[in-house]
Amino acid sequence: MKANMNKKAEYAEPELVSLLKNNSRPAFDYLYDNYSAPLYGIILKIVKSEETAADVLQDTFVKIWKNIGSYNSEKGTLFTWLLNVARNTAIDKFRVEVKLGRFVKLQAIGEDEVHSSLALHPAHATIDLKAIVEALPLERRTLIDLVYFQGYTHEEASGYLCLPIGTVKSRIRKALQELREVFAVHVPSLKAA
Repeated sequence: MKANMNKKAEYAEPELVSLLKNNSRPAFDYLYDNYSAPLYGIILKIVKSEETAADVLQDTFVKIWKNIGSYNSEKGTLFTWLLNVARNTAIDKFRVEVKLGRFVKLQAIGEDEVHSSLALHPAHATIDLKAIVEALPLERRTLIDLVYFQGYTHEEASGYLCLPIGTVKSRIRKALQELREVFAVHVPSLKAA
C-alpha cells in the first residue's frame, strides 16, 4: 500500500489544463513539480539574482494560478504559455530594477543551458524549438533569439541591432507566422467581419 502512495500522478496536457482550470491542488502541485525548474532557469537568466529569481518564480505561479482560465490550447502548448508568463514577469521585475538603478546587463542564454533547464517529463515539451528556429532566415532567427530566448524587448533588440523598431516588429511577426505554420497553430482572425 505504501508503494502506491509514493507514486506521483501523471497527466496528459489536456487533462492537466482541465484540472488546473477547476482549481485542482494536486494538478497545481504537479505543475510546480514538473515546470518550476525550467521556469526558474529562464527567470534567473533575466534577473541575475537567485533571491530575486525565487521571488519572481513565486509571482509567476501566482499569476498562472489566477490566469489559467485565459490559457488557450489553440494558441500554443501549456509550456509555451507558462514560459511567456515567467518571461514577462521576470522582464517586469528587471525593468523595476533598472528604474531603481540596479541595472544588470542582459546575458545570452546558451543552447546547452536551455536544454539542461528544460528537463521536463511531458513529451510535447521535448520538441527541439531551437532547431526549428534555426531554420528561419538569419534576420528573423536573430530577432527571435534576442526577444524570446534572451529576454530583450523589441526596443532593446532594435538598439542592439541598429534596426528601426518597425523593421524589428515586422521581422518578428513574419517569423512567428512561419513558426505557426510549422506547428500548424491557426489563430482566428481578429479583424471584424
